[in-house]
Formats: sequence, C-alpha cells, structure tokens
Amino acid sequence: MAGIEEVARLAGVSTATVSRALSGRGHVSAASKSKVLDAAAQLGYVVSSNASSLASGRTRNIGVVIPFLNRWFFSSVLEGAQGALLRRGYDLTLYNLSGDSGERASVFEHFLLRQRVDAVIAVSLELTEPEVARLHDLGKPLVGVGGPITGVRTLTIDDVAVAKLATEHLLALGHRRIAHIGGDLENDLDFHLPTNRRHGYENALREAGIEVDDRLFAPADFTIRGGFHAAKQLLGVPHDRPTAIFAASDEMAIGSILAARELGLVVPRDVSIVGIDDHDLSDFFGLSTVAQFPRFQGEKAVEILMEQLEPGSDAAAPASTPLPFELRVRSSTATPPPA
Repeated sequence: MAGIEEVARLAGVSTATVSRALSGRGHVSAASKSKVLDAAAQLGYVVSSNASSLASGRTRNIGVVIPFLNRWFFSSVLEGAQGALLRRGYDLTLYNLSGDSGERASVFEHFLLRQRVDAVIAVSLELTEPEVARLHDLGKPLVGVGGPITGVRTLTIDDVAVAKLATEHLLALGHRRIAHIGGDLENDLDFHLPTNRRHGYENALREAGIEVDDRLFAPADFTIRGGFHAAKQLLGVPHDRPTAIFAASDEMAIGSILAARELGLVVPRDVSIVGIDDHDLSDFFGLSTVAQFPRFQGEKAVEILMEQLEPGSDAAAPASTPLPFELRVRSSTATPPPA
C-alpha cells in the first residue's frame, strides 16, 4: 500500500501537510487539502489509526455518557453529536447508564479513565466533583449538556423558563384550570428537571393570580404510556375537569392526546394540550410544544469540545452556555370551551 511520502509527492506538498489535511488537525488551505484528498484517493491511501494514535497520543474517539438510550430526547442529542464528530473524523463510544448506580461508578472509575477516549460529553448527568476531578487529572476535556457543572463547560436549558412559557401559552388562550403532568421522584435525578418544570408551571399560575391546586398534578415517567395513564386520571373526573394540560415532555403530551380520545374528548375543543421537546411525532399529532433542539445541543457540545481538543484554538474558561428554546403553536391548543 502507498505511504504518506507517495501521497505528498503526488500532491506536490510536504508530508506534514498531508498529515494535517488527513487528520483534520492544524490549518491547511482548501486547495492543498483538495490535492491531498485527490492524491490519497488515487493511491488508495488510508491513515493508520494505530500509527496516528501513537504519533499524537490521541485515539480520535469521544466518550458520550447518557442516562437513557430509549428516550427520543437523548437519542436525538446523541444523533447530533455523532454527526458532528463524524464530520470531524472522530469516532464515538457510547455509555448508557440506564442501569444501577454501580454501572455509573464502573464507567467513571474504570472505562473512561482508560486511554480509550480523548474527551467526554455527559448528557443530562449532574457529575460529582470526584468524577470531574478524575477526568481532569488525566487531561481529558469534558463538556456537559443539560445543566451547570462546577469547573466544566456546559450547555444549559432553563427548564423553569421553558415550562413557564408553555403554561403562559395556555393562560394567554384563556385557560384557568390547567393540569400538569410531570416527573415522579424516581425521575427527579440529575439537575432536577421535573421539579424545575413544575416550578415554571406554578410560577406562571401564581403570576396570573391563579392558586396552585395539587389535585391538578399527576406524576408520570416521561413516556407515552405514562402520560396516557396520568391524563386518564386527570380527565376522567366527573366534575371540574381541567380545560388544559401542560405535560413536561412531548411523549407524555402525546399520551395525553390519546387518553383524551379514548375518553371521547376532542382536542383542542374539550381540552388543550401542550408539551416540551418538539418530538419528531409532535407535528403528526398537531402538538403545540416548546422546542429545545436536542440535535443542535449534541452538535454544539462537539463544537465546544473541539475548542479544547484541537491545537491552536483558545479553549474558553469553564462557563455555562444557555441553549435556545421556542414556542411552536399547532392544533392541540385553543381557547377553552364555554363554561
């Protein structure tokens, strides 16, 4: 097989330029990179990952740690990160922590500390000081997605503000009796997302002069099935049924739409429903929602990680970067039915 010297000779550049062009590390002009790629293709030259790792001390492999793989939000963040890494010539190793606490300890105390990854992206995991210290001691850059982590570059979503916006949308339509389907204690783990979204819902009600009614809260597990069962309890009462439901995720909101249909209710004529995420199915169900762009979150996490990994870039000091969110009104919300 042809070597790097043959590629350099055919492209009319130095071996150092070939190395930079094919590794993606360091500056190479567009014209030179094009010549190198053409020459490598003609000669069938492929960079040896083992040789590259020995020369640079890097594996060009990024570890991504997530709490759940079977939830749309987390798989979408992962999809965004994987695409961004692929475009930069990096591999991805996934660690799914849906098991017990011993599984998490094993990942942070053993797997990530081996020389198998160059850096780590932690999605919706509130890392402890020892976990952060172990990675930093080994010089492994770290980016968090979902909430603030001391000493770590993080991308954060304001869950209180997101939930407040969703509830205010219902209030602006004239709803006063608004129910909330949120997370149970079992799901109130890292960054306390369910609690924060419930706070946003309650803050919006109080600012509108509406007293919070605990009977209008139903816990669920952020799944369609969980939202379906919670909504059936809320909507099945014979008196004072809520005219609207704010669900803390689109999956629970979709479950609520299905529950309303099973009870013979028409959405939004009889009950309005709003969620959070902008799930791929939300448009199909006509679901009004607050989009939080999970694929963009994955792409942005990689962008910040590259600032720390790639030579010649000035890595920013640890800080929190706020993430965008946006209300998207569809057909599941409308003015309340006449009293």
